[in-house]
Amino acid sequence: MSKTSLLRGDDSSESGSLDGGPKSVSKSGSDTSSEDVHPAEEANRLSMIQTLIHLWKCNIGTGLLGLPLAMKNAGILVGPIGLLTIGVLTVHCMVILLNCAHHLSQRLQKTFVNYGEAMMHSLETCPNAWLRTHAAWGRYTVSFLLIITQLGFCSVYFIFMADNLQQIVEEAHVTSNVCLPRKSLVLTPILDIRVYMLTILPFLVLLVFIRNLKEIPDPSNLPLMADWKTFLLFFGTAIFTFEGVGMVLPLKNQMKHPQNFSFVLYFGMSLVIILFICLGTLGYMKFGSDTQASIILNLPNCWLYQSVKLIYSIGIFFTYALQFHVPAEIIIPFVVSQVPENWALFADLSIRTVLVCLTCVSAIIIPRLDLVIALVGSVSSSALALIIPPLLELITFYPENMSFVTIAKDIMISTLGLLGCVFGIYQALYELIQPTKHSIANSTGVYAHRYPFLLE
Repeated sequence: MSKTSLLRGDDSSESGSLDGGPKSVSKSGSDTSSEDVHPAEEANRLSMIQTLIHLWKCNIGTGLLGLPLAMKNAGILVGPIGLLTIGVLTVHCMVILLNCAHHLSQRLQKTFVNYGEAMMHSLETCPNAWLRTHAAWGRYTVSFLLIITQLGFCSVYFIFMADNLQQIVEEAHVTSNVCLPRKSLVLTPILDIRVYMLTILPFLVLLVFIRNLKEIPDPSNLPLMADWKTFLLFFGTAIFTFEGVGMVLPLKNQMKHPQNFSFVLYFGMSLVIILFICLGTLGYMKFGSDTQASIILNLPNCWLYQSVKLIYSIGIFFTYALQFHVPAEIIIPFVVSQVPENWALFADLSIRTVLVCLTCVSAIIIPRLDLVIALVGSVSSSALALIIPPLLELITFYPENMSFVTIAKDIMISTLGLLGCVFGIYQALYELIQPTKHSIANSTGVYAHRYPFLLE
């Protein structure tokens, strides 16, 4: 079962939510009990191993390759501790989201509620009259953040592919058959990084039309704690890396034995956190101050590793369609419902084209992989992963005499997420408008050539 099919189980009700209600109700969100599930549908449900693999797939993406730079922005001691803390808080918020969804589904006598529905139904019963009246906006907010997050991932993919394509093409004449450690190159770029983005654009438009080595150096010279300003960029990158918060509900819903999901979640995310800390720490220890926005760009300049970059970029190219599916399934059904039936296909393809172009334009405007990751992480990932789940727990369980400790814990986590969001956005925007030492012709600073486009 693909991630797309899982998302359909989660987003089928959200895809039409912009006009106030779902266009159709999926079986996963119906009022039938688990015992009434058709045998054919039961056969398609996920085992524990399949769920674990999907959980890994949802959380391990391009953000993983940016973790060594995140460690550089935090420090060799503070980075691993900070990443562990963010990982633990993120998993805790996933558990909060699961508990709230389970409680609301029992209250509403439904088998399953998704993220947006959980927020809306929770607000419908909260003590505040104004929030009850505007409960639907809770659903709209979650849908909007999902759209921003997924389109942000797509923009990161644009920059990632363009960076690798530029490095492969423009270093071809100095690429050797001997794989030695990469040295700083001072080359005049043949083409601006944005040209490579525009080259990739038509292929991605066509794609979304498919509807249905050596020892680690001594780390003693690395700072234990980096400057607090760069630590704010670390927060955005770290929270961006945990991409799977929106998938925990549909994954649990698709399991043959949902009662085992807690074990899968804790076990799977423990391995993810360990992987993130190891790759981020070892990558920074290996390349130190030369660590680039994507660790893959630090690989030696030989044909073997250039082929690795090409294969990875091809994989990211096709993954783009997977990330694109989420905002498409939210936006397109609403737009199509507003036009005559004979215009439906044209409207569908037009929206897809506009959304792809939007991600390309955003990548062209900010062609800095590290800053885009930090911005997306600070803006929307922090809200979906850290801010909203504790607030959802407060709204859902407050009428049922929550303990003071739980209330204080939820307020603390949401406040931490909000502070990280605000200051992370501020620092990313501040870095963006500063005269940069990085090349804007290439987002990772491989080339020492400047373009003043962003400073005009």
